[in-house]
Amino acid sequence: MRHSAPDSRDVAPEGARLIDTLVALWPFIWPADRADLKRRVAWALVLLLGAKLATIVVPFTFKWATDALSAPASSTAATLGWVLAAPVALTAAYGGTRILMALLTQVRDGVFAKVAMHAVRRLAIRTFRHMHELSLRFHLERKTGGLTRVLERGRNGIEIIVRMVLLQAVPTVIELALIVGVLLYQFDWRYVVVVLATVAVYMIYTYYATEWRIAIRRQMNDSDTEANTKAIDSLLNYETVKYFSAERREAARYDRSMERYEDASVKTYTSLAVLNAGQAAIFTVGLTVAMAMCAVGVRRGTQSIGDFVMINAMMIQLYQPLNFMGMVYREIKQAVIDIETMFGILRRPPEIADAPGAPPLAVPAGTIRFENVQFAYEPDRPILQGISFEVPAGRTVAIVGPSGAGKSTISRLLFRFYDVTGGRITIDGQDIRTVSQASLRDAIGMVPQDTVLFNDTIRYNIRYGRWEATDAEVEEAARLAQIDGFIRAAPKGYETEVGERGLKLSGGEKQRVAIARTILKGPPILLLDEATSALDSHTEKEIQDALERVSENRTSLVIAHRLSTIVGADEIIVLDQGQIAERGTHAELLEQDGLYAGMWNRQREAEQAREKLAEVGDSPVAPNRNPPPGLSDDETERSADRADRIEPVD
Repeated sequence: MRHSAPDSRDVAPEGARLIDTLVALWPFIWPADRADLKRRVAWALVLLLGAKLATIVVPFTFKWATDALSAPASSTAATLGWVLAAPVALTAAYGGTRILMALLTQVRDGVFAKVAMHAVRRLAIRTFRHMHELSLRFHLERKTGGLTRVLERGRNGIEIIVRMVLLQAVPTVIELALIVGVLLYQFDWRYVVVVLATVAVYMIYTYYATEWRIAIRRQMNDSDTEANTKAIDSLLNYETVKYFSAERREAARYDRSMERYEDASVKTYTSLAVLNAGQAAIFTVGLTVAMAMCAVGVRRGTQSIGDFVMINAMMIQLYQPLNFMGMVYREIKQAVIDIETMFGILRRPPEIADAPGAPPLAVPAGTIRFENVQFAYEPDRPILQGISFEVPAGRTVAIVGPSGAGKSTISRLLFRFYDVTGGRITIDGQDIRTVSQASLRDAIGMVPQDTVLFNDTIRYNIRYGRWEATDAEVEEAARLAQIDGFIRAAPKGYETEVGERGLKLSGGEKQRVAIARTILKGPPILLLDEATSALDSHTEKEIQDALERVSENRTSLVIAHRLSTIVGADEIIVLDQGQIAERGTHAELLEQDGLYAGMWNRQREAEQAREKLAEVGDSPVAPNRNPPPGLSDDETERSADRADRIEPVD
């Protein structure tokens, strides 16, 4: 079931032109449901016009003060008083208009700030939500560090575009138009030709130079993303790096990425210097020509000294918005590049989406049925080939099999991380593709083999199972998961921080937090993916008892690797090469003396060997296998136990 692509009005097309990006952003700048923000935009435009009118008055006050100073002196007292007072008054007017210009500009920026940041926030949260809506396939193909950089640069790019266009580009165009009008009024058409020619050459040069810099900016962004991704990947795998003493190798790997970033950054700054130098040269030529023309007019007596000063001030006044225009163009073009990937993500439809008007899942009993289910991650590599089985309400069914048989794929299909390519999966007769995903996942409790926790407190991570739960309910769930004693022994108790991905806790502690989280959720269906794999034998028995109590009157589907944990299952299904090879109870499968019996015997032999070696005080569990230095006996046993399992996670 495919979700329709987002409306073109909401998302800019790939390789977007500036106008396309502005059209896409306009609904966020002028939101239909926010009259207060619309008023802010209107007030910002009024203040903008006021500031630009004040800007145009500044050169006139400069001219008038200069002419007053250069006026011939008179013998009359009245004229002498005017000559003394006028320059001072006009100079004060010059300063006052500059203050007014700055004040109106700053008030405009303050009024518009809420509009700009609201647009940034809305687009950022929209992208963040869309990332969560995209399929597991999308996230498995991406690197988390790269996605966070895409979100960060896209957010910054949106802010640049919104602020630059309305606070820089539009005012610059208005100011340029006013300056042209003043030149026509105060001087003549030749000055307008010089100014327009200067602006045209300036903008053409800026355009081509900026286009040249775009490719360099892309290289810098790509190398920045690569370096950031490698850093995050290495830090998330901190323990693995330490296990293999790979600090130098990781540093060298990161340094290679930073070297590419360094080269791209140097090219970026060098090209910027070339661009700025060319812009300065073009403008200086235009300024010199205009002032030379005015100087000739002064010598001929057609223009005053004040006009000469005014043309200089006017051209300098023009240089500021013109320079901003070049900067605005560069920044907006670069911002468009920065948000290209964000828009690309927004354009990507979710692989798994609710059907229009999909009803919530109703679970009166909790019977799960797989009916001739077929699935393949890639078309030419089928994983499941016509799987059919039923998990009756309130019963426990276990799925075992060699690595690659499709066990974990079954859990992903049940959670609807992927849709089946053939057949169907039902819960109480309802095809899970026809109900809402939220209600489906609310009905299933998951305890994964590899538990990843949020970098927050233990209480936060347990409460994640049911957010509205009280503290007492959280603590009761922890007690049932056999972790309450450990938590209370910690200095901060339930407020103990677990660290990035829960690395401050042991594997068994993380697993028990995950079990407590699922107990708190209290779903009618349980999905256990080797829920006790990270626990020692004593704790495993305690957790297994707790899980059995929690599983009472609940439908349970267990994906098992350690066969001793599922001997009491109502039915055991043995998968092999995507098909059901055997099925039955533990006793029935042993009597068949097939694939399951072979797996059971190999695991029993491994356990007996460990027990025998433990009796003589020898910690290795297999010939020619020595424990890594520094491991305790208990850690060695658990390490060997993991090594002797028949199969890893699919």
